[in-house]
Amino acid sequence: MVEAVLIDLFGLPDSLHNNVQGILRNTLETIEKCSSTPAPFIYVMCCQVPEGERKGEKESLLPALRDFQSLKKGLEVVCAQNTAAVLYAIKQILDEKDLSIIKVILPSLRKELMKIYIDHLFTAVYQFEFEELRAASDCNNLQTIGPKSEEQTVDVALIRSEIQMHLESLPSLKGELTILKSSLIPDDIFLHGFTTRTGGISYIPTLSSCNLFSSSKRRDPQVVVKENLRRLATAAGFNPENFHRVKIDHANAVCVMGKTEPDSYDGIVTNQKGVTIAAPGADCIPLLFADPVRKACGAAHSGWKGTLLGVSMATVNAMVSEYGCNVKDILVVLGPSVGPCCYKLPRESAEEFHRIDPKCVRQFDSTTPYIDIRRATRILLESGGILPEHIQDDSVTDQSQNVTFCTACHPDKFYSHFRDGTNFGTQIGFISIKD
Repeated sequence: MVEAVLIDLFGLPDSLHNNVQGILRNTLETIEKCSSTPAPFIYVMCCQVPEGERKGEKESLLPALRDFQSLKKGLEVVCAQNTAAVLYAIKQILDEKDLSIIKVILPSLRKELMKIYIDHLFTAVYQFEFEELRAASDCNNLQTIGPKSEEQTVDVALIRSEIQMHLESLPSLKGELTILKSSLIPDDIFLHGFTTRTGGISYIPTLSSCNLFSSSKRRDPQVVVKENLRRLATAAGFNPENFHRVKIDHANAVCVMGKTEPDSYDGIVTNQKGVTIAAPGADCIPLLFADPVRKACGAAHSGWKGTLLGVSMATVNAMVSEYGCNVKDILVVLGPSVGPCCYKLPRESAEEFHRIDPKCVRQFDSTTPYIDIRRATRILLESGGILPEHIQDDSVTDQSQNVTFCTACHPDKFYSHFRDGTNFGTQIGFISIKD
């Protein structure tokens, strides 16, 4: 069932601007006649021409729409200078109301164009259907507004540029962008950090504001995540065009930069200068690895499955085999992740952590014991030859040096899948070798 209707008047011919109220009235009558259950929310999108550029009939469109809006309950006029801005504003309204099934009524010449905007600004969470804007209110005898064209040229690059410029113009939300850094990793050789949730443009509560991961199951599109990453790169000082993130599989495969990339992997290593590698985390541990002697680095994503499968030592071993690193030179930092205070697993999984060390499990006799995946990671790293003093985790005594906060305990600072549910945001740990 359609939850909202979007009426696009951006492509309305100038000759019809003086009759915009009649066109809208006919459109609404058609919706009522042709739909068994009309959508309760109707949004009209139109161009808001800047003061200095107004001329002729364009100036009369907005006042007429405002007058019409005052007469029709449930109808809202949304205006902006371009399609990207107005569509993004409408997306915010839809998200606030948790609406996902949308009908778009628009001039025929705008359909292919609109599909490109929607592909960039929305995800698979939303369902769209399209209908041509017509001039009569008879379901069986409708006249299409504007000429039809079999071939339409759509400048995708121009649309992307328009979207990017609009997103870049938006203010940061929830405060300034903050990057946590470890004193263990030498900053004269490496650029690194762990992100928090502030300083981006993501506005959905569980994703706000510096969400750095997009998927078909969430409402943040890739273009928003890309803008958040651009802002992070500007603040941190790396090139977002030379940025590589692990492709999560919750396993132990490792990608070596410059070699054939696996379909999925939870670890990544490089010795190339200026290449930024990263691992996400929203309870799972983002791990950073640095060898200041051989000038190589790595990043890994370690959830409970990856921890048990040994992704941390798999990343270390890749640095040793690929770049000749000595395991005793490698530094490892565990980033923000769910702590033993909050994280629970079923008894069967807890038994595997108990075998690593009984201290990794609390309330072992319960059906869902508390698990310490950080302690398990340290034990596995030390068993693999990493020096204890070369591992930074939540065992640091000086809290001013702490970067391994519990993500579930700090909703103002970090995203948490465990706390927020399926529509959760994601922070990252990143590292690169300075030029």
